[in-house]
Amino acid sequence: MKYARIVFIGILLLSLTGCVSWWERSSRPNTPEGLYARGQEKYQEGDYKEAIGLFQRLAEEYPLNAYAIPAELGVADSYFSDGDYTSAEANYADFTEFHPTNENLPYVMYQIGLCHYKQMEGIDRDQTETRMAEQSFQKFLSRFPSSKFSFLAEEKLQECRKMLGEHEFYVGRFYFNIGEYRAALGRFQSVEKNYARLGMDYKTEYFIRETKKRLAEDDNKNKNKK
Repeated sequence: MKYARIVFIGILLLSLTGCVSWWERSSRPNTPEGLYARGQEKYQEGDYKEAIGLFQRLAEEYPLNAYAIPAELGVADSYFSDGDYTSAEANYADFTEFHPTNENLPYVMYQIGLCHYKQMEGIDRDQTETRMAEQSFQKFLSRFPSSKFSFLAEEKLQECRKMLGEHEFYVGRFYFNIGEYRAALGRFQSVEKNYARLGMDYKTEYFIRETKKRLAEDDNKNKNKK
């Protein structure tokens, strides 16, 4: 019995030693585990720049470690949360290139669209980011139609299309107001053809009729002058 107790105590000490050894490894600041844990901690605290530095260090110093891929994603997420959408998009794009079969790919592709979505400007401004967001969400939906992010992507896609339609209508109104009716008609008809059922149908139909009326009046005036 005494021998059994000695053996049991020995096993317990060995197991405790193993636990301590694992804890020490995971809590050491410069191990992959330690760097990742500190990166997550800084991210949660909102110190995104520090999180980026820790995640990048992990990915660069331990590229074959299991924590390297999550660290790469951590870099992109940190840029995104910090509002640096250009850098975030670049890092998400790199992730899709280097890890095309990773389980997080649907999330990453959705985030790429969101990076462009966050940079969209008003209907009176350049719509490059809106078009890029539209293309990104379309690409995502065609590849991952059943993803848990699909509903959100579909909502964002419709918002992008409405923004593009409103921009086209805005330009049409501008031409209409300065009397460039043929240019205006082309814009209004583009809205009617490409952006139907997005809340602009009634006003588009009205301005198409009114623009055609103005064109007809101008044609009559020109004929009478001759």
